[in-house]
Amino acid sequence: MHIPDGLLDAKTWGTAWVLGGAALAYGVTKTKERLQERQIPFMGVMAAFIFAAQMVNFPIAGGTSGHLLGGVLAAVLLGPWTASIIMATILALQAFIFLDGGITALGANILNMAVIAPFAGYWIYQLIQRLWNNRTGTLVATFIAAWFSVVLAAGACAFELAFSGMAPLRLVLPAMLGWHLLIGIGEAVITTVVVGYLTRVRSDLVYETAKV
Repeated sequence: MHIPDGLLDAKTWGTAWVLGGAALAYGVTKTKERLQERQIPFMGVMAAFIFAAQMVNFPIAGGTSGHLLGGVLAAVLLGPWTASIIMATILALQAFIFLDGGITALGANILNMAVIAPFAGYWIYQLIQRLWNNRTGTLVATFIAAWFSVVLAAGACAFELAFSGMAPLRLVLPAMLGWHLLIGIGEAVITTVVVGYLTRVRSDLVYETAKV
């Protein structure tokens, strides 16, 4: 899902930088308020796990790539604001060190994968979990939220490409969604397995859903 340089015009990547940057700036403030000291090492472990998972990717139409995201996993375990910081850090490292995703397009990649994916997914997770408030509900909510997070981020990516005039929406949207409907299932399974394991052995590591 990483967008490389050259696929977005200036108005699109510039807008994405502004929106993504504003979200991250506020996210840093919220993370400082809510992150507990005992969570800091876990934050590093989570970032390393997601970083490794995202490095396994494959090309999709329009010059983009598909891979697991990990936004909902981080949001369920550490909260959406912290998840956003984790995801943005990973995307920046990938862009500057591994050249996975463009520098000008980094704002769009952050907006899609570090803002839309964790927050939209977490809101869906929180809604379902509150309606079905037990461990089974938590796992069902995790599965559905993880799947939706991938699909929504992929849709946002498609609209950005179309808005830039780099690929017709009628072509890029089905291409992105078609692959990510399947990728989302894999992401949902992995996320649910990890959350399910932690709710059984270390429930204290799962972020309290009552906090937004």
